[in-house]
Amino acid sequence: MWRRNSPLVSVVVPVHDVEPYVVACLSSLLAQTHRRLEVIVVDDGSTDRSAELAEQVAAGDDRVRVVRTPNRGLGAARNEGVRHVTGDLLAFADSDDLVPTDAYSTMVGRILQTRADLVTGNIARLEDDELVPVPWMSRLHPAERTLTIDDCPDLLGDVFAWNKLFGRDFWEQQDLSWPEGVRYEDQPTSTEAFLAARKIAVTPEVVYHWRIRSDGSSITQQRASVTDLADRWATKQLTLESVRRRASEPLELALLERILPADMWRYFVLIPEADDAWWDLLVAGVRELWGEHSLTHSVLPPVHRLTGWLVEQDRRADAVTVIGHLRGLAGARVARAPDGRGGTRLEIPGLDPESISAEALAVRPSEA
Repeated sequence: MWRRNSPLVSVVVPVHDVEPYVVACLSSLLAQTHRRLEVIVVDDGSTDRSAELAEQVAAGDDRVRVVRTPNRGLGAARNEGVRHVTGDLLAFADSDDLVPTDAYSTMVGRILQTRADLVTGNIARLEDDELVPVPWMSRLHPAERTLTIDDCPDLLGDVFAWNKLFGRDFWEQQDLSWPEGVRYEDQPTSTEAFLAARKIAVTPEVVYHWRIRSDGSSITQQRASVTDLADRWATKQLTLESVRRRASEPLELALLERILPADMWRYFVLIPEADDAWWDLLVAGVRELWGEHSLTHSVLPPVHRLTGWLVEQDRRADAVTVIGHLRGLAGARVARAPDGRGGTRLEIPGLDPESISAEALAVRPSEA
């Protein structure tokens, strides 16, 4: 499968207006213990000194090449970078993040050992220069193992582009690429790769440091706009369509109950301030994705399952009541009350429980 015992790793790094971070990112790549590396920097129409700084790094290390393009977005920049790679293995890194020194040697070792089509590793968040574990990712990467996506449907929740190493032949044979013109492009392509892979290698080692910018400037911190929400729905729909083509009930159930809902609370908490167009789009998207499979069945916490049901019913005033009450608790738990059937339900002031589905108010035994 591999042409050499020490395969060449090609890393594609899209760059757009990341002047404070780009040198640190590239330095982390060039410090890798796996030395057979090429770095393809794609300057996506930067308006600051990002491209100039990348060129300076490239001048000092012939493993780095810089490609300049007009601004077309992250997906297009990644796809452009892939057109320039020559390596046996393919990786992606975002230009404001860092890659731990042993990351590629760890993943190359796993892929050589297992002959997998791709390997995926754990991550840590980089918050104000402090590394913070990501518990749900650690649960998806508990140990070294080799599997197919049918063996572990929840691995579909590992949606990121940059904690993975792909066989380049696999990438090209499957005609993989990143969606262009939308945000959240990682999930559809990662899903397609998982579905197509005959063998997936998993490592519990942290192979990526994901920077969370405190200035709120990263794409994933801009959820309050209609454009952002429309992009989120588009990529969730692409992901669901891919899984449905597989015609696997366990995979589809995992996606609808445990993976696609996982970030919905981040949108629900914005409901009180949202404009009417955003609310209407939220309702439409929730109904389209979960119309026959309510969010009350999802892994969301009880108060957000309830909010999801209220969104499904287009009951904005009640959803605002729920989120307003949640904010007022300042992290304390929402009150519970007996449901009259031997179980427990949420109790929220201003909300008439008789007007709400018992399933939407229910607190599961493990949550009581």
